[in-house]
Amino acid sequence: MLSSCIKSNNDNVVPFDAAKQAALDDATIQSYLAVHTEIHAVKDTTGVYYQIITQGTGAAPVLTSTITAAYTGKLTNGTTFDSSTNLVYRLNNLIPAWQVAIPYLKVGGQMLIISPSRYAYGNAQAGVIPPNSVLIFSVTLNGVTN
Repeated sequence: MLSSCIKSNNDNVVPFDAAKQAALDDATIQSYLAVHTEIHAVKDTTGVYYQIITQGTGAAPVLTSTITAAYTGKLTNGTTFDSSTNLVYRLNNLIPAWQVAIPYLKVGGQMLIISPSRYAYGNAQAGVIPPNSVLIFSVTLNGVTN
């Protein structure tokens, strides 16, 4: 009988606990919001937080849309890990937090997305992004092609 989904030769490895990590992520987000009182993000049913800064007047994307966006991604400590002035990608090929939040926005709009780790890169290292990181994105939606 298998006792774990994690293959390891090290008996000291602790299996990943998704529920525990979700609670840690939410506590991290709540602490971040307590410090950044200018942010008035709402929590989607998935656990992704978002705030529409300015609602656009253009089309709203769906998961199969190709979006054009400008964005900056930061860790909760303020470290910028990525940015682009011209990201062009199908929405369903981006991290799940974007798939959840971006459809709330219309072209020309700006939003803030606060992503629990499970809606970003989970417990994997992603370049300079440490495992289990809550991520903060400032996004301007510049275009949508359906």
